[in-house]
Amino acid sequence: MSEIEEIEGPLLAIAMEPVPLMIFDQVTKSYRSKRGKKEKLIAVDNVSFEIAPGEAVGLVGASGSGKSTIARLITGLEKPDTGRIIFGDFSVGKLGHRELRNLYSMVQMVFQDPYGALNPVHSVEYAVSRPCINYLGMSISQATRRVEELLDRVGLTPARQFAEKMPHQLSGGQRQRVVIARALACEPKLLIADEPVSMLDVSLRAGVLRLLTELQNEHGLSLLYITHDLLSARVLTDRILVLNKGGVVEEGVTKQVLQNPKDPYTVKLLDSVATLDK
Repeated sequence: MSEIEEIEGPLLAIAMEPVPLMIFDQVTKSYRSKRGKKEKLIAVDNVSFEIAPGEAVGLVGASGSGKSTIARLITGLEKPDTGRIIFGDFSVGKLGHRELRNLYSMVQMVFQDPYGALNPVHSVEYAVSRPCINYLGMSISQATRRVEELLDRVGLTPARQFAEKMPHQLSGGQRQRVVIARALACEPKLLIADEPVSMLDVSLRAGVLRLLTELQNEHGLSLLYITHDLLSARVLTDRILVLNKGGVVEEGVTKQVLQNPKDPYTVKLLDSVATLDK
């Protein structure tokens, strides 16, 4: 083998590695404590991870572990104290209002509370059509057709009937499907799902989780799934990060981490699931 051939192999392998969609690099975020101005509460403590195109990553941990703060940092709703968040050409922590608008065409969230996520004075059609008009530049007639396509895809049929409904006329599961349809309307590259089934009845959770899996596979979406529920993380994600007190205590391929946890905190989370199963 020639010297050139020896070099070409590794270089080709490096070139074929996918460019990360999002880089979360050594990020720390703290807040002033209510007890005193000098006391700080560290919500995110030097956390680093990446999300590849089409990858489903889970952030797992109990309440207060920093999961939702990470979501707010990625979407620019909060700015990091230190570190950087890179999404494509954007350095998220440095974006102004106009630039954040461009970011939101690529990153969308599905919130935990389906009852608070929809404006009660606007119809389903209005809620889902606004991203089509604002981000994709569609006309009203184009957006109307798009709304019906999206509602049909998330299982709200007949789509025209659901488009005309107001939020108070929908169940919790139906509202969450509307929220998912709205998030997909501007064709984002990353979907952040923050505890999307925790406020739904058990009978409705499997359907929403199945829908998220189908949509991710169909559209090649990257998914950041935030949860305290290891069972749903096992179903949805390729890789998980276990958070405790703002820091990552364990990460890896989902099945491997759940089958052979290394950190005592991960073991504790799994034990709690086993107790509930019993």
